[in-house]
Amino acid sequence: MYRVSDEQRRIRLGRRHLLAPSVRAASAVDVADAVVALHATDAATVYLSICARLADPGIGAVERALYEDVSLVRLLSMRNTLFTMSTDVAPAVDASSARPVAAKERQKFLRHLREDGNGLDERWLADTERQTLAALAARGRATGSELSAAVPALRTKITVFPGTKQETVQGVASRVIRVLAADGRLRRDLPRGSWTSSQFRWTAAEPWPASDAAEARAEVAGRWLRSYGPATEGDLKWWTGWGIRETRKALTAVGAEEVLLAGGAVGWAAPGDHATEPPPEPWAALLPGLDPSGMGWADRGFHLPADHRAALFDRAGNIGPTVWWNGGIVGGWAQRPDGELVWRLLSDIGREASLLIEAEAARLSAWTGDSRMTPRFRTPLERELTS
Repeated sequence: MYRVSDEQRRIRLGRRHLLAPSVRAASAVDVADAVVALHATDAATVYLSICARLADPGIGAVERALYEDVSLVRLLSMRNTLFTMSTDVAPAVDASSARPVAAKERQKFLRHLREDGNGLDERWLADTERQTLAALAARGRATGSELSAAVPALRTKITVFPGTKQETVQGVASRVIRVLAADGRLRRDLPRGSWTSSQFRWTAAEPWPASDAAEARAEVAGRWLRSYGPATEGDLKWWTGWGIRETRKALTAVGAEEVLLAGGAVGWAAPGDHATEPPPEPWAALLPGLDPSGMGWADRGFHLPADHRAALFDRAGNIGPTVWWNGGIVGGWAQRPDGELVWRLLSDIGREASLLIEAEAARLSAWTGDSRMTPRFRTPLERELTS
């Protein structure tokens, strides 16, 4: 069993996540493949994560991949979370994670319909879905409000959690659209506002062809190990949301090799991934909240000092905007209401690092221009910097 130090893991992160300047990518798809999938709960995260890793960052490159050639797609998948990935990765993620999530979403919605007590059932839902897809096909693309105006059934209201303290009345439009999107029958198109907006238009889509779930999990595990490994089975289980049995079977199927991590923890690496990688040139990065380099492991101890965590995470465990230096998180950043980018270092890293961080902040400001970015999941340090 070979050993992998924390320093070597940080070096691999800089190279394999395309954060060092010498390895930055030429395309948005290359970036997505390097990190397997990008968190997409916050619309701005996709752009910020990709452009931090592009040699020539810009909004247009990401928009073309998402909405013109559709080489990047969004799937409700790992941990019931929205991710963006390339069309090469999507079939495996769909079979390994998105299909089970879609089935649970449908069953949960049907349960709410039954509990409402007004006779709404599977047949009602199927008919409403057909009407919704027909209205969308007639328009090409539409917002949820436009679809509700065209399909009376979408204006139905139901009582959820009746008879409990959580009882409330909700419209069904967003739930019907969510189920259709989870099934892959429609997808998010251009947003109503700027690239930072989460108010999307919708357009028709075709579900991914069915494939074997176990084979798909092995493919996802192999891709994840090449991007995030060596790492523990607990890290993979957390990132995917699989059960422990599924995780172990996937590691076995892909031929993962046992390694010894710092502190004596047992980890796993992709087959043959033994080479010690030379450090790249010194590098700095300003990464957004929910960036994959901050959300790729359950145990982030190799790149996140324990005393930084309280400032950089919200109560639900979502990481906020972070400042990186040579593979470690050293601070956080934010954008003030007037557009100024500000940051605070939580580690003493010296003048060379500070100058590179300033250069990255200038690079970020240059391509974002007049845009305003407020993360959906706000953290203590981000709030403090903008107050």
